[in-house]
Amino acid sequence: MRTDELVLVEEEIINRMDLTQDLKEEEVCELIDTEILREGKRRHLELSSMTILRKNIYHAIRELGKLQELLEDPEITEIMVNGTDPVFIEKGGRLLQIPVRFETEEKLCHVIWQIAAGCNRTVNEARPIMDGRLKDGSRVNVVLPPVALNGPVLTIRRFPEKPITMEQLIRFSSISREAAELLGSLVKAGYNILVSGGTGSGKTTALNALSAFIPPEERVITIEDSAELQLQGLPNLVRLETRVASVEGCQEITIRDLIRTSLRMRPTRLIVGEVRGKEAIDMLQSVNVGHCGMTTIHANSIRDVVSRLETLVLMGMEIPIPAVRRQISAGFDLMVHLGRLRDGTRRVLEIAEPLPFTEGEIQFRSLYRFREVAEREGRIIGELEKVGELMQKEKLRAAGICV
Repeated sequence: MRTDELVLVEEEIINRMDLTQDLKEEEVCELIDTEILREGKRRHLELSSMTILRKNIYHAIRELGKLQELLEDPEITEIMVNGTDPVFIEKGGRLLQIPVRFETEEKLCHVIWQIAAGCNRTVNEARPIMDGRLKDGSRVNVVLPPVALNGPVLTIRRFPEKPITMEQLIRFSSISREAAELLGSLVKAGYNILVSGGTGSGKTTALNALSAFIPPEERVITIEDSAELQLQGLPNLVRLETRVASVEGCQEITIRDLIRTSLRMRPTRLIVGEVRGKEAIDMLQSVNVGHCGMTTIHANSIRDVVSRLETLVLMGMEIPIPAVRRQISAGFDLMVHLGRLRDGTRRVLEIAEPLPFTEGEIQFRSLYRFREVAEREGRIIGELEKVGELMQKEKLRAAGICV
């Protein structure tokens, strides 16, 4: 049977099924099999066609339809659906267009509503933008018409089932072993670390890898818009996630709310997935009053981090710029900047420490900086060179660590 005919049969079967019941997994499979057998006898379907129908119908009802096979491919890191146009994916660091598309906007919206229901979010014409996550932790962003002019837009960023370790980052040449060992020592000693970089540069991956060095006896609290961090080996771990206001009257819970309440939960270490708004002032104040913290921020370079943080802080509170800079300089002990090179690889581009605040400006001492050596067969060859020595070693000495 041709593919277009199978699609019509699939739609007929789904429309005929009673999906209003709250069915268990085996009951759904049994219902699908019954309908396919009935349709197979009526249309004299081949076994191969019936097998395809079974898989497609199950994916459409219980999973994410056409996107399910893409989600099961571990090499795909991003899925981009632009209305009914062909789907784009990111694979091996490169954007590719693939011959997969939704026939109608209604089918795409059905998948989007499944995702929204699964992560307890609301998305509709009145609230056309949604951030959420799938059961496997993948990050989801949805934009619906009338905001999206070319139909519903769905973007899924996938993360590996097992978090990437620092050892793997060394093997991928994302960081040098020497720099990784220094970062590991600084995390153990309780240094406040700010990870910066552009979209898709690997900030969350780096934060996961750094968290492996946190001593297991610490009480760690993570705060995120959509839970993405995969921290391992921390028995005293508390994970907090924001909540949007709902039509049922649920109150909105912001990152600012969660940071404030987390400080009353006796944290040893506070990890904020990403600072992107007014919560910057709360994060900055927390690391300036003795709490150990780690977070990420969007920025083009370590020097840009300061102006970015200034802007975010001023969104939440009117504070003189020198006072903001003094808090940044005193609050964060280390900056780690990541970038995505033109060959698609993600690298640590610079590691630097802020110097004591003087003369109205924050100065940085670079400890490591990436140097490009050559380009061979489309791949960037380079190394993370040591260019300076860490000056602030008080926390290392207090923790009994020598570097």
